[in-house]
Amino acid sequence: MSERKSDPDRDDSDRAFFGRRKGHKLRQHQAGLIEQLLPHLALDIDGEAPEDARAIFAPAAEDVRLEIGFGGGEHLAAEATTFPATGFIGCEPYVNGMAKILAQIETANIGNIRLFAGDAAELLAWLPKDSLSRIDLIHPDPWPKRRHWKRRFVQDRTIAAMARVLRSGGEFRFVCDIDDYCAWTLSHLARSQDFVWLAERADDFRQPWPGYTMTRYGRKAAREGRKAAYLRFRRV
Repeated sequence: MSERKSDPDRDDSDRAFFGRRKGHKLRQHQAGLIEQLLPHLALDIDGEAPEDARAIFAPAAEDVRLEIGFGGGEHLAAEATTFPATGFIGCEPYVNGMAKILAQIETANIGNIRLFAGDAAELLAWLPKDSLSRIDLIHPDPWPKRRHWKRRFVQDRTIAAMARVLRSGGEFRFVCDIDDYCAWTLSHLARSQDFVWLAERADDFRQPWPGYTMTRYGRKAAREGRKAAYLRFRRV
C-alpha cells in the first residue's frame, strides 16, 4: 500500500508478510537501523491497544495522525518536524521504506513518530475508536488491472475502518495521479455516510493543500506529465 510498489503476482495471503519485503539490498547502516532503532519505535498490535492513542507517545501527544504507505518518508518526516506536539504513526510494509524513514528520524532526532511494518487494515482494527485526527494516503499502489482492484486500499470496508478511528471533524486525505483510482476513491467515499468531500472549487483538488510536502514519487509523476488530485474528506 505504499508508493507504487505493486506486485501483481503476489497472492493476498502474503499481506501479513509485507513488512519482510524489500527491494534493493540494505546498506550496512540501514540494516543497523532496522535492527536497533526500529524495535524502539515499532507498534506491537498483538498487545492490547491503549484506551487513548495519545499515550502511544512519550510524552503523550496532543493529537495523533496516521500516514498509510509512506514510501520514502519525505512527507511523514516533514509533518512530524512541523508539528512536534502531534504524534504520527507511519505504516509501511516495505523494509526499504522503513529504513529510509529511520534514517530521517535519526538524522533530525525526530521523537514523535511510531512505526508499523504490516497491514494497515490490521492497524486500523487495533487502534481505539475516535483516536485519530487525520489519515493520509499518498500515491498508493493503483492496481490498474481490473482483476486486482480488490487489492486497492480504498474499499468500503477500509472506509468504514477509517471512519471508526477518525474522530468527528477529522480528515482522510488522498493523493493520486491515476485518474481511475481518483474516480474510484470519490465514488466509494460518496456512498459512505461517514465522510463529506471538502472541495468547493476545482483548485481545491487540483492544487496541494497548504504546507504539503511533495514526495519523490510526486515529483517524478509531475516530470512525466501526470497531474495529481489532492482529495480531502471530513469525518462527519
